Amino acid sequence: MNFKETKLYSILNNKCPRCHKGNYFETNNFYDLRKFSKMNLRCPVCNEDFVREPGYYFGATYVSYGLTVAFGIGLYLLLGVVLNFDTVPYLIALTILLVILLPVFYRLARITWINLFVAFKHSSK
Repeated sequence: MNFKETKLYSILNNKCPRCHKGNYFETNNFYDLRKFSKMNLRCPVCNEDFVREPGYYFGATYVSYGLTVAFGIGLYLLLGVVLNFDTVPYLIALTILLVILLPVFYRLARITWINLFVAFKHSSK
């Protein structure tokens, strides 16, 4: 199995979880604030439906929560333990960075969530 066949490839490269070729979001730019949350309705390559039943992507909030907690712990270990910063600078840095990284966590959570339920299929093309 090569890297292009892994779920991690699909998640990190904004690719369809089924074929790993078509884009999941309309744009690859996390910070295009007009389009950062716009998903393609279907994969342009394999026609996989990205629009599931109502409430399907609610589970992505749990993934986003996990990413946020892991980021907060990592930042605390860096600033609090390694660099010996106080709590207030840590909280200020965490707040600023979470606001800046909101589009990144949003998109990673959604594409991770769908990758949990859609299997990769080799195409004969």
